[in-house]
Amino acid sequence: MFRIVILLAALIPAFAFAQDSHHHHGDHGADHQIMAAPRQAGQSTFAAIQEIVEMLQADPDTDWSKVDIEALRQHLIDMDNVTFRAKVHSTPIDGGMIFTVEGEGAVQDSIRRMVVAHADTMNGIEGWTMKAAETDRGATLSVVAPARDQNKLKALGFIGVMTLGMHHQQHHLMIARGDHPHH
Repeated sequence: MFRIVILLAALIPAFAFAQDSHHHHGDHGADHQIMAAPRQAGQSTFAAIQEIVEMLQADPDTDWSKVDIEALRQHLIDMDNVTFRAKVHSTPIDGGMIFTVEGEGAVQDSIRRMVVAHADTMNGIEGWTMKAAETDRGATLSVVAPARDQNKLKALGFIGVMTLGMHHQQHHLMIARGDHPHH
């Protein structure tokens, strides 16, 4: 059901744009182009928050006394820090890889939260074993994959492994609703 809602949410703006962007003829026969409103929020973190806020507003069961959009913003900052500011070193191990992920200050804290939470969530899924450990400068992520997935693991690398699982969007909604999984 959730996927249907997301699909419809993605298609409605495109349908509206298609409807609004065709030519209309005025009284004098001149062509006039009606421009649809811009659809891009301008920045991906802002857009992710906007999407969640719209979902919360559309849900009559939203308990606004529990909603915590600031917690979602902080989580998205963690994602940004890990994606763009962390330093990653990959070491092959028997059946997998160890990713040593390091940073300083806030980046270091983001690494610890994100890597540990992801390993806890994804460990065992599709036969992949994931274990995380905090270090002085961040965390390590040990990933062992079945033989059939060895090339996939190498191709994905650390950040690709971090994207595995379509739980991120639901996770963001849970954080915004005031449920704090993994935190």
